[in-house]
Order: sequence, then structure tokens, then C-alpha cells
Amino acid sequence: MKRDTQITGNIGMYYICYKLSKLGWNVMPTARNAKGVDIIAYNRNCSKFISIQVKTLSKRNPVPLGSSLEKVMGDYWIIVNDVVNTPNVFILLPDEIKEKAHRGEKKGKVSYWLQPKSYETEQFKDAWNRIGEIE
Repeated sequence: MKRDTQITGNIGMYYICYKLSKLGWNVMPTARNAKGVDIIAYNRNCSKFISIQVKTLSKRNPVPLGSSLEKVMGDYWIIVNDVVNTPNVFILLPDEIKEKAHRGEKKGKVSYWLQPKSYETEQFKDAWNRIGEIE
């Protein structure tokens, strides 16, 4: 069954909220399709806040980054592919996204993509330690 991209995105975002909650973070999704990050999380005493951008894919595909890398923001980027069957999670920093982004140009229009070979590595796979557990 082919799912609407909004539904696929919701599955990924709420899956990441669930995983972060299990690590002890208080998690709040932001307004859908708003510019900015997708998730704000904080510890119990509100002394630490993190912001997360989630990119969800229904299968192993490149991650579209848009026409500019200026939209790469937040503290972490989490890519979830094969979200419906067996979610694979990859956790990167914004600078890593920018560094690994592929620039394409077609008919004078520029677009940026993150190829699977750039994010599907042992360094990033299930790298929840990069975010950390709240005690």
C-alpha cells in the first residue's frame, strides 16, 4: 500500500518521539510542515534542550534536502528509512549533513540530496549514544 508522504512523515516522527521517550527525554513534536525543527526534547529539570529534524523515507532512498543547505538546522538530524516494515535509524549532526550533501543541477535548478551510502554507515546507525540517555 502506497502511503501519503505526510502519513509516512508522521510515522517516522512519532517513532523517533517514542525512542527518545524511552531514553528519558520529554519530547514535543512541533507543528507539522512548519519551517524549522520537527522535535524539541528536554530533560526532567529543563536544564538541557535539544532540537531534532526528522527525515522519514518509506524505503532506502536519498534524502531530499531542498534547493539550499540553509534549512539544515537543529542539534541532530535523524533519518528513518523503511519506516513501515523495519525502521532503520541514522543519527547525524547538521554539519555532517552539509558535508555529505550531494549537489545536483537539472535545467539550471539546484537541489541537494543525501545519498544512502553517505548516511547508512555504522557510525550513524542507531547511534542514540550521540544524543544520550537522561538519568
